[in-house]
Amino acid sequence: MSLSDPRAPVWKKLSLHRDPPLLELFADDPQRVEKLSTRVELDEGGILFDWSKTHLTDLYLDEFEELAEASQFDEMRRKLFAGEVVNPTEGRAAEHSALRGVGKDSSVEEAEALRARMQLLVEAIHEGALGEVKHLIHIGIGGSALGPALAVDALSRDLSLVDVHVVSNIDGVALEAAFAACDPATTMIAVASKTFTTIETMTNAQSALKWLAQNGVSDPSGRVVALTAAPEKAVEWGVDETRILPFSESVGGRYSLWSSIGFPIAVAIGWEDFELMLQGAATMDAHFRDTEGRDNVCLRAAFADQLYTRLRGCETRAVFCYDERLGLLPDYLQQLEMESNGKRVTAEGEPVDFPTAPITWGGVGTDAQHAVFQLLHQGTHLVPVDFIASIAPGDELDPAHHQILLTNCFAQGAALMAGGNMSADGKDPARAFPGDRPSATILCDDLDSETLGALIAFHEHRTFANAVLMGINAFDQFGVELGKKMAKDIEGGEASFDASTEALLKAAGLSE
Repeated sequence: MSLSDPRAPVWKKLSLHRDPPLLELFADDPQRVEKLSTRVELDEGGILFDWSKTHLTDLYLDEFEELAEASQFDEMRRKLFAGEVVNPTEGRAAEHSALRGVGKDSSVEEAEALRARMQLLVEAIHEGALGEVKHLIHIGIGGSALGPALAVDALSRDLSLVDVHVVSNIDGVALEAAFAACDPATTMIAVASKTFTTIETMTNAQSALKWLAQNGVSDPSGRVVALTAAPEKAVEWGVDETRILPFSESVGGRYSLWSSIGFPIAVAIGWEDFELMLQGAATMDAHFRDTEGRDNVCLRAAFADQLYTRLRGCETRAVFCYDERLGLLPDYLQQLEMESNGKRVTAEGEPVDFPTAPITWGGVGTDAQHAVFQLLHQGTHLVPVDFIASIAPGDELDPAHHQILLTNCFAQGAALMAGGNMSADGKDPARAFPGDRPSATILCDDLDSETLGALIAFHEHRTFANAVLMGINAFDQFGVELGKKMAKDIEGGEASFDASTEALLKAAGLSE
């Protein structure tokens, strides 16, 4: 970082801190939980964000607020919600919040019109106007698949109006699994691609049409709904104009489930619940837009992220969901955080001399405890952990199930912080736990549509806040392009490669 960068002196101050152990921080400040816990209220219930088991202190928070000011956080946040350019390398705005009703007036109006168009199609399907529809195969990749897959899995377990299968992998095994679960006579296909040229998506879509035709469907193209920012490409491909649901170019793929990319969610759970998801996200938008400094839960989370990634050298961040319905959330956050902030240059194109995004990983509840928590408690890596849970259970079994789940969740955070020795004499090093390992807890009253929307929006804004503090661009993703280009070069036989790659191509029968 250049010494002329206004962030530089703040980072220097931050780097000089001595971090007292977490137990000492609690002992020294009886108000610590109150200071570092915030509840965001929703129309039904709410979410508690507890960052007290991190090493954030009043001094850290003061100086991170200075960093936010030096980073022009307020101005960047204003630009985000005003629909101004916040993606300088591509000259674009990032208007995912406008899809939820929070943003530039004209963009909000456009989003409402496009959403009304989608609502008509969703309700027509549910009312049987398009014939009997029992299954939907949603074909996309990246943000066009991860968001819908997460929401459908989380919200349609109790009741699914239409059986939705999300397919992203070009591996034909994935598509065949969806075919095996669906009756072609009652199946629709959704093709989700911003450009309507994504090779994995379009190849899978062609195979889906072929499957319909081979199984007696007379007009396979008539079963297709296109979700795209390039409607003209969808028309060229053969989709009827009435079945094309556009979204704006200013909505990035990993931020797109609020747009027509959310079509399979609405088909699965119903329009009312899809709107509640948008409503929950809009509540978090308003909190992020209107709340200053450390009281802003998204910005506070980013402060802690920077403390561990940049100041403490943590290379990973773990997310453990103590709720089976959130099993796909770590996958979703991997793309959101690592594609957004896994950068090596600043927004001005200068090389960075500090770590940017950590590696996001995680798992589900007590399963993860028996797999990876050994490293978290006794390994040599310091890994900040987020625990996410719901007070209300997602099942109707004996309440003991959920009680055991929650007690395990809270106990793990307490154990990571406190440490100890489990041997009889307290001296066995193999049974020693060093403790002082940070965690945060996100505790939802219930995991419903509104809460899921707020939870996802929280992570979107946390990711943006991190980018602003680092001075990088969260909204481009050129890192995914080079490998795709080289794959096309292989297909076209237009390029030579290193000896290892050439040998692999030959061994697989892809070259002579």
